[in-house]
Amino acid sequence: MRLSQLAAKPVLIKITLDSEDIIAEHGESVEFWTWDRQPLDVFMKLANLNTGENTQVVEIVKDLILDEEGNRIVVDGMTLPTNTLIAAIGEITKLLGK
Repeated sequence: MRLSQLAAKPVLIKITLDSEDIIAEHGESVEFWTWDRQPLDVFMKLANLNTGENTQVVEIVKDLILDEEGNRIVVDGMTLPTNTLIAAIGEITKLLGK
């Protein structure tokens, strides 16, 4: 296979948070979107973090929590419930690890 065959534009994918905790907290599952592939600079930012820099991880991942049109959700002073944000970060981290 040629490397050129793997090149593609990023596509929005839906992620569903449906753990028992999320459903208990919100009464239903919660959906958000992210890109199926991330720019290399995102990986580099995460890879260069030192242990204990959790706030920077949160700031980087906030850029990856999107609505169905690809717009950031956490903007202009908006925030998510802590448990939901942590669940979203966990799902994105899993995705980045693949």
